[in-house]
Amino acid sequence: MKKFAAKILGPGALSFPTWAYAVFFFVIPVVMVLAYSFGSKPDEFTAVTMDDPSFDRFGEALSGTFLTTFGATLRISVLGTILCLLISVPFAYWLAVKVSAKWRGILLALVMVPFWTNFLVRTLGWQIILSPDGFMSDLLMDLGLTGSPLDILYTRTAVQIGVVYNYLPLMIMPLFVAIDTAGEKLREASRDLGAGRFTTFFTVTLPLAMPGIVSGCLLVFVPLTGDYVTASVLGGASGSMIGQLIASQFNTAQNWALGSAMAVVLILATLLVVAVTALVLWGVRKITAHYARIELPVPATVKEA
Repeated sequence: MKKFAAKILGPGALSFPTWAYAVFFFVIPVVMVLAYSFGSKPDEFTAVTMDDPSFDRFGEALSGTFLTTFGATLRISVLGTILCLLISVPFAYWLAVKVSAKWRGILLALVMVPFWTNFLVRTLGWQIILSPDGFMSDLLMDLGLTGSPLDILYTRTAVQIGVVYNYLPLMIMPLFVAIDTAGEKLREASRDLGAGRFTTFFTVTLPLAMPGIVSGCLLVFVPLTGDYVTASVLGGASGSMIGQLIASQFNTAQNWALGSAMAVVLILATLLVVAVTALVLWGVRKITAHYARIELPVPATVKEA
């Protein structure tokens, strides 16, 4: 069987499971969604028909409700990605540089513990925590930090807290790998040349960790933009996201054509945001490389030598 697969697929035989999975569970569904976006809903008993393909559903998708919800989703996604990055950078640095090797594996396992639980279950846990009758509300009142029960459940703030919690490990892991790969030798060389800890971090560690930062931001931003579970559980009506609007077209309204058009618009908008961000980062990197030449101070002993 292996020889037959090798003859048919050639050098790509070993990668067959990977690209087969991608084709059947990514490419084909996306193509179907794209095709349905040109369809229509002829009656209340039919979800979609392709008898008269047109672009009309895209005009319906770009309604005021969609654009308003997408703007709110984009704010939650961008802010959530930034918060995950700000939290993950110091933690990943501490984990890769300061923690001894024998404890590192245990701490990495603890970072991944939330993924051992169903996404919906751990989001429901935050519903209990943020409830006005929950222990968090009681704790804040006992400490005198608030004079009334916590009132952020079913708001955009609750959704923001939920998405940061749910997607934080996806930012920590690539950052840890990038910082750990940078190696202690380069940091030691920087300090030997007279650079302090902050200078070493910003001129050596952080630039070398940039691939991990980019990967982490993509891993967080893209699924966060399409998330509807967190918004459904913690947001209610005031914290709705675009994923809820798309899901309602498939599950409630049974209008697969309009839901598919919304999904296609979301995919294109997400790709556009990622492309613009990548272009800006590329421009900043080029400008920084051209104009900002940071020279580390050289000790006197090195100069004399």
